Amino acid sequence: MNRLSILLLLVLSSFVPRTLAPKKLMADKAKSTVIYSMVHPLHKWTGISRDVNAAMIYDEDAKQVQNVAVAIRVASFDSKNQSRDSHMVEVLDGLKYPNVTFTSQDVKPNADGTLTVNGKLTFRNVTKPVTVQVTQREVGKQLLMNGKLDLKMTDYGVERPSLLGLATRDEFSLDFALIFNK
Repeated sequence: MNRLSILLLLVLSSFVPRTLAPKKLMADKAKSTVIYSMVHPLHKWTGISRDVNAAMIYDEDAKQVQNVAVAIRVASFDSKNQSRDSHMVEVLDGLKYPNVTFTSQDVKPNADGTLTVNGKLTFRNVTKPVTVQVTQREVGKQLLMNGKLDLKMTDYGVERPSLLGLATRDEFSLDFALIFNK
């Protein structure tokens, strides 16, 4: 090739959009949280885990999450009551089944900017399909993802904890705030 042809190719290639390969993003453990909320006839409480292990494959060109995986240790939740936390680990067989996990390879963007994420939640060695609506926003070089799962303990073979002969509600929720550095 002559110099003019090489120069022409270089100029034309500068107009061709470059694509970036999807990349793996890890959640910032210092900022990400998962909170469970439960209700007993005598009181309500929450427990928070700041030990959230989450990763996603993110397509920078499309600004699209392709898949996601999250794992949280059952024993990492803190309700500000050590006795209750120990009892929850016992009720959930946390020594035998130490993690709650969520995986998805089905992430769809919605017209309103949210995501519909269809995945599998494994809790106490029982895996169930779940769908969660996730709000996603970019702030600088961070991708923030928030959502909530409403679940039933009995769906996962968990006996409802009780106090003074009164059991908690079967329903509980998991709220998450995951922050990924891009």
